[in-house]
Amino acid sequence: MDTHTTAATDGQPAVLPVDACDFTVFGGTGDLALRKLLPALYLRDRDGQLPDGFRVIGVSRATIDDDGYRSLVAGALREHVLPTDLDQHVVDRLLARLHYVTLDVEDVTAWHRLHDRLKDGAASEDVTRVFYLAVAPGLFGTICERLDQVGLATEHARVVLEKPLGTDLATARAVNEAVGRVFDESSIFRIDHYLGKESVQNLLVTRFANTFLEPLWNSRWVDHVQITVAESIGVGERGSYYDRSGALRDMVQNHLLQLLCLVAMEPPTYVDRETVRDEKLKVLQALRPMTPELVDRDTVAGQYGPGLCAGEPVRSYADEVGHPTSTETFVALRTEVQNWRWAGVPFYLRTGKRLPERVSEIVVVFKEPPHAMFPHSEGTTEANRLHIRVQPDEGMRLHMTAKEPGPGGIRLRPVSLDLSYATAFGARSPDAYERLLMDVVRGNTTLFMRRDEVEAAWTWVAPILDRWSQPSHTPRRYPAGTHGPVAAATLLERDGRSWQETE
Repeated sequence: MDTHTTAATDGQPAVLPVDACDFTVFGGTGDLALRKLLPALYLRDRDGQLPDGFRVIGVSRATIDDDGYRSLVAGALREHVLPTDLDQHVVDRLLARLHYVTLDVEDVTAWHRLHDRLKDGAASEDVTRVFYLAVAPGLFGTICERLDQVGLATEHARVVLEKPLGTDLATARAVNEAVGRVFDESSIFRIDHYLGKESVQNLLVTRFANTFLEPLWNSRWVDHVQITVAESIGVGERGSYYDRSGALRDMVQNHLLQLLCLVAMEPPTYVDRETVRDEKLKVLQALRPMTPELVDRDTVAGQYGPGLCAGEPVRSYADEVGHPTSTETFVALRTEVQNWRWAGVPFYLRTGKRLPERVSEIVVVFKEPPHAMFPHSEGTTEANRLHIRVQPDEGMRLHMTAKEPGPGGIRLRPVSLDLSYATAFGARSPDAYERLLMDVVRGNTTLFMRRDEVEAAWTWVAPILDRWSQPSHTPRRYPAGTHGPVAAATLLERDGRSWQETE
């Protein structure tokens, strides 16, 4: 997607190059900032995308100075950037951009420190100011209110909200309202890093820039769609957060539903900010409502027990968090998009921790040919499938049936057409955060969730959360290192289908 547009066609301000930017990270000493945000900014600096007037201001309660922060970030770059990508000249250039402010956001009297640091930068009041809130969502409203009080929430300011955006519809609305009292919707960037992945964006290009697929992209030719986001790791150090969240809130409500939207959305008039988000919203509003009966029939919650991952024994989830718990670490569900294009087509979603491997993939399974034209052939035919690999090894694979070369009759054989982005384009694919952070700086909201999208997703998930909150609900156990509970396989088997595991 083009993030360098200089002319607007949707009535919003044009996306323009930025000459000066103050990029402030609340939670600047935290894991997200050091593991993802600062390395992403380093790589953008290395590729010449940060203007000379670009500053990074880390904000947290830690009592360190500028030099201490630069030392901390230098260590993070050595740890989280590949050695082959490290250039000491660029590292030094980024470190020179860094500044630090010690601030407890609850302390009203301390906010002058941030105000003074930002005001001592570029002389122009037109400087773009990005405030990235890599902190608990409970602080989002407070931070925005304080920014307004000290005069930093100007028309040139943008705020980035990290997930989770609430824990249910009510709390999501509260967060949105608190932030919306200070910032206009066009200045609020709710980030979902999945939308910044190359293969996710390429899905739109594949669908809408190639005419051979569009006539097939509907209920007449598509049998069903599978979306999988699997992780091989456990909860690790995120146990305290994860045990309050669970896989449904952590992954389904945002990542998986966003992927579903991109698969199912109608073609927008053009691919730009509000047009894409308008179409995604329509998909969320068209999802079949989940009644209590449908929750019981069409959803599976699981929790990993002890098992083997990569040949090593691992503990159960309950042992990792230190107490018995009913939090789900695995979700599988069946839903439908109730509109003209997709009526009757099942969408199967699953996500989980401690599965056999880390993989995110969309599989579009087409219907079988309506007539068997090769009755005396050898071999078997399989349904055509389009595998869209989101991570790792981003790319696509189209499975089809071909004739095996040679005389003596027709021998049918499944084959695949592969597109590996790394092989096809021969260049490093930028990390999702690299793309999304620069989109924030340039003011391009296309890949970010709008308020009504977030609330529509929570509205759809709410009946599942309610049903699963009942005392009688217990997640099904599955051994670590397996594909999840047996019930997840049964969810498809009763429809005569099966999960398409990674090949």
